[in-house]
Amino acid sequence: MAHDSVKLYTAIYVALLAAATLNFLLFESTIVEFTYAQALGGTLVIATVKTLLIVAYFQHLRWENRSLTYLMGLALALTMLLMAAATYSIS
Repeated sequence: MAHDSVKLYTAIYVALLAAATLNFLLFESTIVEFTYAQALGGTLVIATVKTLLIVAYFQHLRWENRSLTYLMGLALALTMLLMAAATYSIS
């Protein structure tokens, strides 16, 4: 494992907290009005960024061998493909 520091994990935690606050503001803000589609799109983008931060830092995937990272990416891609196939088979 690489150089884990409290500063790094605190910064990641603050970034995750800010992203959660931004999620709330997308739907509840009265200063800037977002349509539902814009708020949903923003929420999906923020969720993706939060997931990448958690996987990279809190699950230590950032410091693992690249082959393990590619294996996890392949698993994610195949899961998404399976979900897309299931969506079309249901309708």
